[in-house]
Amino acid sequence: MTFDVFGMCNALVDLQAKVEDELIDALGLQKGGMFLIDEEQRRRLMQYLAGQVVHSEAGGSGANTMIGVALLGGSACYTSKVADDEHGAIYRRSLSEKGVKPNLAVGEGSTGVSFILLTPDAQRTMCTYLGASQQLRPDEVNIDDLRQSRYLYITGYMWDTESQKQSVLHAMSEANRAGVRVAFSLSDTFCVRRHRADFQRLLEQHVDVLIGNEAEVQELSGADNPYDASRLLADYCDIAVVTMDSRGALIRQKQTVYHIPAFRVQAVDATGAGDMFAAGLLYGLCHGQSLEASGRIAAYCAAQVVAKMGARLDSITLPANVL
Repeated sequence: MTFDVFGMCNALVDLQAKVEDELIDALGLQKGGMFLIDEEQRRRLMQYLAGQVVHSEAGGSGANTMIGVALLGGSACYTSKVADDEHGAIYRRSLSEKGVKPNLAVGEGSTGVSFILLTPDAQRTMCTYLGASQQLRPDEVNIDDLRQSRYLYITGYMWDTESQKQSVLHAMSEANRAGVRVAFSLSDTFCVRRHRADFQRLLEQHVDVLIGNEAEVQELSGADNPYDASRLLADYCDIAVVTMDSRGALIRQKQTVYHIPAFRVQAVDATGAGDMFAAGLLYGLCHGQSLEASGRIAAYCAAQVVAKMGARLDSITLPANVL
């Protein structure tokens, strides 16, 4: 195999800013959610946040996960779409420098941007301008690279435009035919709420590994606790994974359930915790680790990113007690 993981998500330049709760209220946002914004809202937010941006880098949830796989020593490629602009060039170069092959189509308009608003309680509220990424077409998915990968990894964020939906379905169908396992991250409770019926169909027809936090899996399954949610969802896929913040994670395969404890750290910024958890899990699954050991790798990776500002790590070394 050429790649451990073939990732697909939105190519977004992350702009992080520390804000007070009052700004979240003034913008009419629900704290902790992800909201799609248009060009006018993007310009307005740039004005609000002038001088408040504390961190910026090429990102997006799926790219963070692919970079995490590469940091751990795995191989990854990444599919999305950028514009022919400065941010697009930076994005392509950034992926390459991090060891991820960029399979980036080029479209019109502007490269996407994600505003990550950090409140004092370490919660993140995201306002996302998809830009060129929402134009990704099925014929722009590199099927040759997909067939040479162990896993296809797709996030729920890809389900907000029709063109991306068709690209996801095309990739999942090709992966199923080629024997490439499909991992799907629910990504956001509001995503699940918007697309619950579609996500249930994806789970039943295409997905091998489902990853979500407790709110997301409960929304999808209709259960009122993460344990019942994992049991219900595992009827439709091989592995159901539920992250539960400081309470660790549940990983269920048929009737077997592993409770993965969280690694204790001082939380600084929750941004990227789910992305790095997915990176650790996929890395472990691709490199001969047991399901339980893969969960410990995932929990360790998530803890390391929570203990710092920003959605990524510069490097990561797995201690012996994790494997």
